[in-house]
Amino acid sequence: MKYLATMDNMVPGQNLAAYVTSVSSIPVLTAEQEKELAERLYYQEDLEAARQLIMSHLRFVVHIAKSYSGYGLPQGDLIQEGNVGLMKAVKRFDPERGVRLVSFAVHWIKAEIHEYILRNWRIVKVATTKAQRKLFFNLRGAKKSLAWLSNDEVDAIAEDLGVDAKVVRQMEGRLSAHDAPFDMGADDDDDSAYQAPANYLEDKRCDPVDLLEQQNWQETSNRKLFEAMADLDERSKDILNARWLSEQKSTLHDLADKYGVSAERIRQLEKNAMKKIKVAMQA
Repeated sequence: MKYLATMDNMVPGQNLAAYVTSVSSIPVLTAEQEKELAERLYYQEDLEAARQLIMSHLRFVVHIAKSYSGYGLPQGDLIQEGNVGLMKAVKRFDPERGVRLVSFAVHWIKAEIHEYILRNWRIVKVATTKAQRKLFFNLRGAKKSLAWLSNDEVDAIAEDLGVDAKVVRQMEGRLSAHDAPFDMGADDDDDSAYQAPANYLEDKRCDPVDLLEQQNWQETSNRKLFEAMADLDERSKDILNARWLSEQKSTLHDLADKYGVSAERIRQLEKNAMKKIKVAMQA
């Protein structure tokens, strides 16, 4: 299967039509070819066999992903997630099961697509438990229109799925809900901007009391720092300025060369000066 060698990096990106055409051109494996490749992978861990099994089944992922086009999510992303499921299925496929790979892989492909839909279809999760997920996808398929279900339809779906009618109504409400943007949109005018929830939150950062308290604290801290610095000897003051306040900070060795002492002595002077400032600031 030499045609596979040129398709290692093929993904359903922006040119989805070209991707679909490419995967559709890959011949379908015969039962004998599939069994041979599956045995090579299962017994010999042959990665080339795994690649050929995956590539020859990409068309089936496309077919399955198209059935989920009604969720408003990018088709390319659905296909990509389905491909992940296909790879997981190939990894777990036992050639001795006596079934074709496509039959075995359907579950894994759909499982990955389902997870993607539930993660991205709503900001707030509409289904978390296994039972809720089953109801979500079954109810989406059962609703033939945007209208609300009648009581008879709710009862019929509840009976088919083995759940309470109240649960069906709750899920229908979740399906009918829409995400609302928290912030105002870039194109919103002044007349509609007020509807954004963000405009109704109190901004506590602008509390006059907090702002005044912060300003007073800052002024007091700066005053104490200047007073503490003024009480230092000139060498200690210069060391702190060079080490902490200057844009181009000096190293211990730079200051050691300047004052003709060891770098350890500069470190001690710096430490003592910092201790004096700390005591002065806490007073």
